[in-house]
Amino acid sequence: MVIGNRLKELRESKNLSQGDIGKRTGLLRCYISRVENGHTVPAIETLEKMARSLEVPMYRLFHAGEVPAGLSKAKPPKDDEFGSRGAQADYLSKLRRLLAKMEPGDQKLLLHMAQKVARD
Repeated sequence: MVIGNRLKELRESKNLSQGDIGKRTGLLRCYISRVENGHTVPAIETLEKMARSLEVPMYRLFHAGEVPAGLSKAKPPKDDEFGSRGAQADYLSKLRRLLAKMEPGDQKLLLHMAQKVARD
């Protein structure tokens, strides 16, 4: 299965345009078109954005049937949930990318420091 076909099916089933997805994800409409037509393969982070914008769990981009064994049904983020939309979502996405580049020991140190600051 080509991921672009599945994204297009999901988008159309929710009566959304490529522009709607672009507004929800911050991606350009022409990029979404390139993905749907199989000209571009999106990164995992981009697929996560698209799944959130379509309000479906990520596995739905790859699997059309029932919930695969071992996966629970994930709830879409609430509109008032931090990081679900706009600048906060962009911030969390950037933070996630940067954390992925860090060594595990550095990640633990950063988490420890954040916990200390949050307590004070």
